[in-house]
Amino acid sequence: MNQKKIGGTKRKVQNVIAMAVLIVIFITYMFPFLMVLINSLKQKRDIIKSPFSWLFTIKGLSFDNFVNAFNQMDFLNAFKNSLIVTVSATVLVTILGTMLAYYIVRHNNKISKITFALMVASMIIPFQAIMIPLVSIYGGTLNILNHRITLIFMHTGFSMAMSVFMFHGFIKGNVPIALEEAAYIDGCTHIQTFFKIVFPLLKPTISTMVILNAMSFWNDFLLPSLVLTDKKLLTLPLSTYSFYGTYSADYGTIMAGLLLCVIPIMILYVALQKQIIGGVVAGAVK
Repeated sequence: MNQKKIGGTKRKVQNVIAMAVLIVIFITYMFPFLMVLINSLKQKRDIIKSPFSWLFTIKGLSFDNFVNAFNQMDFLNAFKNSLIVTVSATVLVTILGTMLAYYIVRHNNKISKITFALMVASMIIPFQAIMIPLVSIYGGTLNILNHRITLIFMHTGFSMAMSVFMFHGFIKGNVPIALEEAAYIDGCTHIQTFFKIVFPLLKPTISTMVILNAMSFWNDFLLPSLVLTDKKLLTLPLSTYSFYGTYSADYGTIMAGLLLCVIPIMILYVALQKQIIGGVVAGAVK
């Protein structure tokens, strides 16, 4: 009995310590976001005077920063641009990535193996290493920069390798070929078999890759800044750059603008969060 009691007490102490560590990590992780939220409700003088002070210690709390940010960044137009780019690139990556992964799994030949190996190897190449030649070729030689289609094309290409890798693992380990053979016997073509049998089975991994790719496209600043220069085509991350002046910046408006950019993608994350972990694990096991 004493040994069980000692063991039970030891386990409780370990659980309390683990919970305390997790709480500290959570607070540390959320602190910057909390400061952005608090400072977005302050006036500029309060932010400069005491950026780490809480709301109940200051006066002048208002939502004027959100109104100013909404108007100054032309939120509706920037939101439309971000939505078009994000949705288009995400749909293309999802459809093309699943089709390519399915072909590589079901056609196990040398070309498929080499293609898959090259795509996996390309994931280790940082974007910063190729961005200058990319801009030089697309801007100087082809002269097709400053178009949403160009940005969508680039987003699709850069995200294809990771998507194919995830879909490849899921199809190989969780989609039995017997289902496809039954579909062929019933008279389905290859395209019908893929979209009616295989594609619906990929729902967990598709949900995962949709949220990961959408977050990447929505929050990306570097690639759109190299491709887009027309103010009418700026995405939300680029539109927040208008808050920075040559010698000063309106920090309250900047914080409010950042929150306006984050809210839509947070809603998408909350809607699909149940499928993210399961999709990652299912796609990565094989």
